[in-house]
Amino acid sequence: MREDFLLLNPGPVPVTREVRKAMSEPMVSHRSAEFEAVYERAQDALDYVFTESTLDGASTASDGTSLIFNGTATMAMEAAVANLVGDGGNVVPLVNGKFGRRFKRIADRYASVDPVEATWGHSIDLEAVEEAVDDDTDVVTMVHNETSTGLLNPVEAVGEIAKEHDATFVVDGVTSIGGDEFRIDDWNVDVAVTDAQKCLAAPPGTSAMYATERAQERFDGDSAPFYEDLDWHLRKADSHQTPFTSAVPLFRGLALAVEDIAEETMPARIERHRNQSQAFRDGFTAMGLEMFPERNDATEFSNTLTAISLPADVRENPEDFFDAVDDRGVSISGGQAHLGGEIFRVSNMGHLSSEQILRGVRTIGEAFEEVGADVDREVGVEAARETLR
Repeated sequence: MREDFLLLNPGPVPVTREVRKAMSEPMVSHRSAEFEAVYERAQDALDYVFTESTLDGASTASDGTSLIFNGTATMAMEAAVANLVGDGGNVVPLVNGKFGRRFKRIADRYASVDPVEATWGHSIDLEAVEEAVDDDTDVVTMVHNETSTGLLNPVEAVGEIAKEHDATFVVDGVTSIGGDEFRIDDWNVDVAVTDAQKCLAAPPGTSAMYATERAQERFDGDSAPFYEDLDWHLRKADSHQTPFTSAVPLFRGLALAVEDIAEETMPARIERHRNQSQAFRDGFTAMGLEMFPERNDATEFSNTLTAISLPADVRENPEDFFDAVDDRGVSISGGQAHLGGEIFRVSNMGHLSSEQILRGVRTIGEAFEEVGADVDREVGVEAARETLR
């Protein structure tokens, strides 16, 4: 791999040299005091990220617990659903992209499901949510930042609906927590889930959950898969442990990565991510490209992931475009599922510099020029540069 390789796909994201070094330290027992100290460090920093992801640094929650899992966020998503409705119940999953659909597929295994679905890249209809959620609804699931489409969904509005009917509100904040605003109590979120290899800028393989006391009281570990018994995870977390063998190097990397976030502070991190995502949007649209997702009054463009429609002539052979980007030492992602060959996606999650954002815009412009697309690369780069100033 070339030394200047730039990872701009939406996870895993680049990790720092210090995080990689922490993972290479000598092995210790997962039941040792040394490991417990690592877990405590990670948990303390995660508490900060979960509860103080605001522009003014204000805390939005105080009565919950952060848990760390030996598995990616899909495990945490399933754990949340299974511990809340594992013996059956009713779930209303909101679906307007791949990861909303994943929540629906998980819920299908444990409960009756009444989904509210929208075309991928379009906003959830809040009136449809109001019709679907009633006093018999046990859980509402939602993706805050839909990575497959680049759309930021209206968590606050849905949280009000869930609260009105006393439904437990479970939110996938996998690509927003650690990079954008997230307000647990203000948005009536009961369970929030995130992943190591996204905005936390840690190695892939672990995930985290913030569970409020209200959610914890509703957990039934006996109804969940053995490995995902959250009552057990909560008991072990009191002593800075996991129920089973922990991935020690990954926990070390996670602890350092989230401590780096605390050092930067969430207000500064949110501002940086928002500025960089705006630079991507300004650069690509000035170049002559079109945003893929459709906004309305309830939704916004993602601040950590930008989804752009491929020009019609490029869609005939999209592999040529992606190969041209790859040849320049940059990794981006295409569309998922039926959006394959229709869009490309770039991430600004983690610790990217302004220079790396500009390189991404320039490289994508060069790749389009190579395959004959009608774009103005220099205008795009200058627009992005102006935003980053």
